[in-house]
Amino acid sequence: MIVFPAIDLKSGEVVRLAEGDMDRATVYGDNPAEQAGLFAAAGAEHIHVVDLDGAFAGAPQNAEAVEAIVASFPGYVQLGGGIRNRETVERWFELGVARLVIGTAALKDPDFVKDMAKEYEGGIVVAVDARDGMVATEGWADVSDVSVRDLARRFEDAGVASILFTDVGRDGMLTGCNIEATVDLARGVDIPVIASGGVKGLDDIHMLAQFAKDGVEGVITGRALYDGRLDLATAIAMANRG
Repeated sequence: MIVFPAIDLKSGEVVRLAEGDMDRATVYGDNPAEQAGLFAAAGAEHIHVVDLDGAFAGAPQNAEAVEAIVASFPGYVQLGGGIRNRETVERWFELGVARLVIGTAALKDPDFVKDMAKEYEGGIVVAVDARDGMVATEGWADVSDVSVRDLARRFEDAGVASILFTDVGRDGMLTGCNIEATVDLARGVDIPVIASGGVKGLDDIHMLAQFAKDGVEGVITGRALYDGRLDLATAIAMANRG
């Protein structure tokens, strides 16, 4: 199982939000590329980067910081936030981003996502963000009437690399990952699932790793790393053991 340390970008700084609320941001640093380097030194081969301003604006806002991360990180960069058109997709792949995470557009323009998944095989991840089992969009500000599993199933035959499932109510809250909902989704769809939201420590990594065979491909962790509750090297070793 892959452990993705997270770098969330707001105005060029490394932050974490509580429950996806831009007004509840904790700043952890002002050098995203340096943070990526620290994660690499701890053994990370993948990182998950989010352009938070981009998610809310609907277009990339932290391009300079993303470029610096891609240039400095030796592994695979997975990037989300504000990716809603072909031009943006092309630009990021040309820059060297390994995988792009598309969220809001998956609900509002599924054909666009399917086209990109066909064109960039293995490069597109669909983000399914949920509050109480229903899909949330527009940087989590709106909640739809579509269930998580229904949205995920729409992309089963599209060549999507994986589904990134976030329980918004837990994100940045250190309340523990929603393992039950993650595993249910992984078993219910024919696409690998990445867990996100609420990871509080090694127990979450250990529990999720047990379900790698059920389709749990990885886990994203941010605040637990920044607050010192989770050691990245230990988490990676645990995830590899399964």
